[in-house]
Amino acid sequence: MTSDTTIGAAGELSSPAASARPDAQGWLVLTSVRSRGRLATDPIPRLRAVLLRFGLAALAALVLVGIAGAVVSRHIAETQSVHEAAQVTDLLADSVVQPALTDAMATDTSAAKRGLGELIRTRVLSDSLVRVKLWTPQGRIMYSDEPRLVNEQFGLDNGAREALSSPQTRSEISNLGKPENRFELGRGTLLEVYRPVWTPSGKPLLFETYFRYDQVSARASQLWRGFAGITLSSLAALVLLLAPLVWTLLVRARRAHAQREQMLQRAMDASLDERRRIAATLHDGVVQELAAASFTVAASAEQAAARGDGELAHRLREAGAAVRTSIGGMRSLLVDIYPPSLRGSGLSAALSDLAMTFAGRTPDVVLAIDEEAALGLTPEEQQAYFRFVQECLRNAAKHAQAATATVSLRRDDAGIVLDVVDDGVGFDPSIRREADHFGLNLMIDLARELGAELALRTEPGHGTAWRLTGPAR
Repeated sequence: MTSDTTIGAAGELSSPAASARPDAQGWLVLTSVRSRGRLATDPIPRLRAVLLRFGLAALAALVLVGIAGAVVSRHIAETQSVHEAAQVTDLLADSVVQPALTDAMATDTSAAKRGLGELIRTRVLSDSLVRVKLWTPQGRIMYSDEPRLVNEQFGLDNGAREALSSPQTRSEISNLGKPENRFELGRGTLLEVYRPVWTPSGKPLLFETYFRYDQVSARASQLWRGFAGITLSSLAALVLLLAPLVWTLLVRARRAHAQREQMLQRAMDASLDERRRIAATLHDGVVQELAAASFTVAASAEQAAARGDGELAHRLREAGAAVRTSIGGMRSLLVDIYPPSLRGSGLSAALSDLAMTFAGRTPDVVLAIDEEAALGLTPEEQQAYFRFVQECLRNAAKHAQAATATVSLRRDDAGIVLDVVDDGVGFDPSIRREADHFGLNLMIDLARELGAELALRTEPGHGTAWRLTGPAR
């Protein structure tokens, strides 16, 4: 697991890894191993992966648009078909049925049959309109093209009563389970439309028509074909136009990222060259002059002692010791600025030089370096491993009050493993003050640059162990 470290308002270290439970061996993982095929800091995804995701997104959009189009076209077709059926019913009621009504048809089914039978068969019924019924307000069927329904009595539903009481045309999907619709079974889904008509004396009757619902499906298919032809082709054209643009933007982004990486590398190389120049200047200048001054002071001390001036000899020896201490400090600084053995002799020699800078002070550094593992690191990795050990030892000397620190480098199945363990005071990883936070950030950044796993194991009073595991090749 990976973690991003932040500083809270109180200056405490806040990170998911710090708050997570350690594993069975007590390790808290701060960064995870990443593949070496790609820079750990590379934010630009591969072109092929992006185009694949783009294509899948476009395909998903086409499918969603297609489904939405089918639903919308179905709804539009249903609405339009219902409206058209209502218009046809209104037209038939006003122009065919109502002019043929007589007052006798409101009470006499025979009169209704004689006056409407032929008219309904020739001018009303069609392939789409399959049933006609004429009702009284009391629910009696005065006429139907299905003779078995004539003169039967059924209860009008609320919609039919509202259509009579407040003259209007209403339509709905027919409930073929009702007794009055038993003879429409087997015709598929039907759309029924009803509205009031009036006899010459003003007596209301309910005129009801039944239309085949398959015209709704046919209309939906027609609308869908028109919708799909325009919308999907437009969307496909948009995808085709965007694909080269996405490709170009990604190529430019990767090119810009590569340029930034090159500039960063040049800056790092320039910094290394500058450190090398400063180290060489100090070594050939200040260090040599201090060494010469040390020899001169030592010689003067011997001369003073020979003359019997013991006090002057003592002071000169103290001055010589101070100069030699300064030389030691300067040489330690040179190793910090630029370890000369790192490029020339490799990581093992550089770590030996680093350990020597702690001679005579704590912690006492013990090295256990696998030469074969060290040689398996690239020069850049060797430099990063060296900086990591350097920072760990600095922390051990400055904060941990450690007497001993052990540095080991080995190779195992996980990769090249670097362990730095001290016997200092340790700390609670979930509570770190801001003053101690820079070193931890530096080690996390080094691990991320390597694409390596960084793990920590510590607790108050039990020392600190750092483990850096580079990805296996």
